[in-house]
Amino acid sequence: MAAAIKAINAKIRSNKALDYFFSTHFWGPASNFGIPLAAVMDTQKDPEIISGTMTGALTCYSAVFMRYALAVSPKNYLLFGCHFVNFSAQAAQGYRYLNYWHFGGREKSLENKAKDAVSSVKESAEKVLKQ
Repeated sequence: MAAAIKAINAKIRSNKALDYFFSTHFWGPASNFGIPLAAVMDTQKDPEIISGTMTGALTCYSAVFMRYALAVSPKNYLLFGCHFVNFSAQAAQGYRYLNYWHFGGREKSLENKAKDAVSSVKESAEKVLKQ
């Protein structure tokens, strides 16, 4: 049994593609891609639920690890890509947060909701009057 495992390991290590696929250089970033995928999905949600402090922390975290991915030897471009996607999504979320809470986005949103409510009530009243 041990000889078979050694033979499989030798076969994997002799093939560069398999060696990379079975390494932490691949599986670390691959398993970490859940964070940037969630961040990209969150860009479609209401900006009222964005946490400014968490967005700032994740932006800094990704910036640090983008640098780390290029500082290790050999360079881990998959890890860099993972954190680049997360950094970009967090930067977009940061912009949405600032726009909503500090640059008048919330007021515009509330104004639009009020206008929609008024027009909805107006349409309902017109239907009642026609009957």
